[in-house]
Amino acid sequence: MDSNKQLQEASLIGRFLSMEVLLMLMGVASLIYGIIKGEPLNIFCGLVIIPVVLLLVKARRDRKRKKTNHE
Repeated sequence: MDSNKQLQEASLIGRFLSMEVLLMLMGVASLIYGIIKGEPLNIFCGLVIIPVVLLLVKARRDRKRKKTNHE
């Protein structure tokens, strides 16, 4: 039972440090920094990164769902 809990915790940590989360944080940080400092390029990058990450996550989930339904 102890090893199962450790595996679940490792999986949770892996999810928090996934590439999607890091990219989303980068987009949000860029957007906030751009707003605070008045940098249009940072605002633009934040506004581009956030929806692109969301689209990639949706596409990955759809592909994963299609793969599991197909088999």
